[in-house]
Amino acid sequence: MYRWGRWPLTINLLIAAACLLGLFSTIGASLPYPILPPLFASGVGNGLNSFLGLPPKMLFGLALTINPLGLLIGNTLLGPLSDRYGRRPVLMLTTIGAALGHMLTALALLLESYPLFIVARFGTGLLEGNGAVVRAMLADRLEGDLRVRAMSWLNGAFYLGWLAGPLLAGATVVWGITVPFWIAAGALVMTAALVALALPREAPSLATTSWWHVARHQHAFHLLRHADLRKLFIVQFAYTCGVTAFYEFYPLWLVEYPGYGAPGIAWVTAALCAVMTCTAVFAGRPSRFAPLQRATWSAFACATAIAAVALGHVWLGLVAIVLFGIPNAFYNAIVPGWCAERFGALGQGAVMGLLSTTFCLANIVMALVGSVLTLLDTRLILLLGALLSAWAAWRLRGWRVQMAGAGAASLPARP
Repeated sequence: MYRWGRWPLTINLLIAAACLLGLFSTIGASLPYPILPPLFASGVGNGLNSFLGLPPKMLFGLALTINPLGLLIGNTLLGPLSDRYGRRPVLMLTTIGAALGHMLTALALLLESYPLFIVARFGTGLLEGNGAVVRAMLADRLEGDLRVRAMSWLNGAFYLGWLAGPLLAGATVVWGITVPFWIAAGALVMTAALVALALPREAPSLATTSWWHVARHQHAFHLLRHADLRKLFIVQFAYTCGVTAFYEFYPLWLVEYPGYGAPGIAWVTAALCAVMTCTAVFAGRPSRFAPLQRATWSAFACATAIAAVALGHVWLGLVAIVLFGIPNAFYNAIVPGWCAERFGALGQGAVMGLLSTTFCLANIVMALVGSVLTLLDTRLILLLGALLSAWAAWRLRGWRVQMAGAGAASLPARP
């Protein structure tokens, strides 16, 4: 373990490799965000938005749901599997597999096959659920302030991927709707080669005898038998429901209200992700305020930004979309580091997998709910997201007060 200060070159390479892996993974995941809304909401018929005669907005909601469903399963299993078989082999296999998934997505778009698109996005999500493995890799080898800062840098890499992905889509879709996905596939193949070169080999754990045993008995949800982790899951689920409602449906809001197409969505998303990336650079620095206190403030600020998009004027909504990145970057720098310190003894892969799985489950739930609410008004799903994030902030505040009270009660009485 290494703390903040001077550390070997191998630790620098480890952090750099983790950040690059996070960057290229999220570039591929974020590509469809500026591409899909015009395909499903522009009013122009095609093979994707006319499948089985279903409403295009419903098909859009289902298309948003399927990738997070794969992420949900992947994050549930890949973290614990990496505890058993090692971070390096799991990361290499999943990265190459995700590249193949993007190739299949490109083929589905070329054929305008909605079923093939769904299969491709599910498989890609399943294999891109390796973010928990990357976080666990850092949590294994770092501790203290260095761990918190490295987690923050990794979050910054993920945010930069959300920036680069939409920009890549907006810049290259003019040459063909499949071009961004081929570029993403190539980037992931190069990332797999980097993982092979940069990450140390590991001896697999002898704690279990098969991957099936891990899948059945060491998945992330197995941690919910612990009371504090159940409480964390409920709060995190509410917060991430609010965040995913925002992520999934503000592009649709941009199509319906400002009237933006794929390039406009890409530029707004780029501004949002640039703000998140810049904020993540310093969001993990030590603070005199308690982690849960800072997380509470961040969650309240996120809820306010989402509500401004749902209820405000178009220009207020555009500003709120971009500024949302500041409190969200702080929240995502604080909570994983706090969880690593508090629950790491239960297995960093499983703990980080639980956080990532919660996000994926929220994606699925809000995509399904949103596919119904947007038939009435897109702003309804955004308003619901704001309410859920505000409730999570309120629960975090109560949890912090409860923990502070329990800590004070355990102190010996003064004579």
